[in-house]
Amino acid sequence: MKLFYSPASPYVRKVLVTAWERDVHDKIELLPISTHPLHPDPELLAVNPTGQLPCALTPSGAALFDSRVITQYVDQLTTGGESVYSGTDRFAILTLEALADAMLDASLLCYAENVWRPKELYWHQWHCSHMQKINSGLYDLEYKWLRHLDSPHFHAGAIAIACLLGYLDYHFPHKDWRTYHPKLAAWFTHISERPSLQRTLPHD
Repeated sequence: MKLFYSPASPYVRKVLVTAWERDVHDKIELLPISTHPLHPDPELLAVNPTGQLPCALTPSGAALFDSRVITQYVDQLTTGGESVYSGTDRFAILTLEALADAMLDASLLCYAENVWRPKELYWHQWHCSHMQKINSGLYDLEYKWLRHLDSPHFHAGAIAIACLLGYLDYHFPHKDWRTYHPKLAAWFTHISERPSLQRTLPHD
């Protein structure tokens, strides 16, 4: 399998963490590309019309996107061990992954407003509305979802939330989410010691 790759992408990180957890990382060939919302990579556009990461190419040449599709493909590359989508409540795992992706989408919009939007066009209310989605999600993770996260099984939902929190730390270092969500912070500190997360730390 080939994977279009940027080391700063949290969606790509979800795929790579899954690959390490399932011990199939050696079956993935990384194809580094440079991404920008206004200048999509032509090579990526040729296989993914959205021009977004991640995008994978199977051995047959079929293109797979987005991250939730690719992680499930990676998960089934081996029958050994425990699937990251297995558990007593599969739909809770899937919902956690969807929540993480929705919060990541909002995070990327906030980042784009801060970094790529021309200063004279900056829309503060737009930024705040998306940051509120992140804050609401953090609240739910602290008070409603922790029992699903704090599990011996590092499932796909937990992987996605860990990548989300890592992205917040990476691109929003001044956002003090830990003070208001201490249980979530403690979980993240502990889970971040896993080799799969240590080997996939985001960087430019």
